[in-house]
Amino acid sequence: MDVLLLSRLQFTATTIFHFFFVPLTLGLSVLVAIMETQYARTGNETYLKMTKFWGKLFLINFAVGVVTGITLEFQFGTNWSGYSAYVGDIFGSLLAIEATAAFFLESTLIGVWVFGWKKLSRKAHAMVMWLVAGASNLSAIWILTANGWMQQPVGYAIRNGRAELTDFAAVVFNTFSILQILHVVPAALLLAAFFIMGISAYHLLKQQNMDFFTRSFRLGLVVGTIASFWVILEGDMHAKHVTKVQP
Repeated sequence: MDVLLLSRLQFTATTIFHFFFVPLTLGLSVLVAIMETQYARTGNETYLKMTKFWGKLFLINFAVGVVTGITLEFQFGTNWSGYSAYVGDIFGSLLAIEATAAFFLESTLIGVWVFGWKKLSRKAHAMVMWLVAGASNLSAIWILTANGWMQQPVGYAIRNGRAELTDFAAVVFNTFSILQILHVVPAALLLAAFFIMGISAYHLLKQQNMDFFTRSFRLGLVVGTIASFWVILEGDMHAKHVTKVQP
């Protein structure tokens, strides 16, 4: 095998391994926020236990996703330095925005959420979790915008042998990127819903913590049902657009 094929295989394996964790992080952040909102609204201790239990799994998944993401980002330089130099003006800008405007915000808010249980009111703490969910998904939006540009390049010109940004709005509102975002975010909710339902179903079969896991399963079922219909409909739209721009 030549170096090009090996680089492709390595990058593929790294990307797949990273994406095992990313969608679950996105979906769990929203579902944990819903659980904590229920606790803040009702004061029911079961929702507090749910928030902390599923929140721990969210934090573990987030940490592994960060580590695998750093490895993936390094490979843009180690495996595809020529491509990075060619599109760096556009691709690098989007990744920089993701890191500074979304990832750092997400990491800071997670710290507030983890250490703020006894320092913030119930409603304020729940609001922090919603901000974590928003920052997590904002990070995904910028990454998907970068990926969408690679699939359907817009708003650029070739100058001095490099792709240079000419229309930032065209890149941000790229149809390919928007369709990807509208597909991936609900798909992440669907994954998280089935993740929660799967674990809850196991414990319900064992007749363990029935109220806790019944409420968890019910939430996963509602969110999963809604998300599944959205993913099917939007996935069809996205597939049709792919056949149009990448025949």
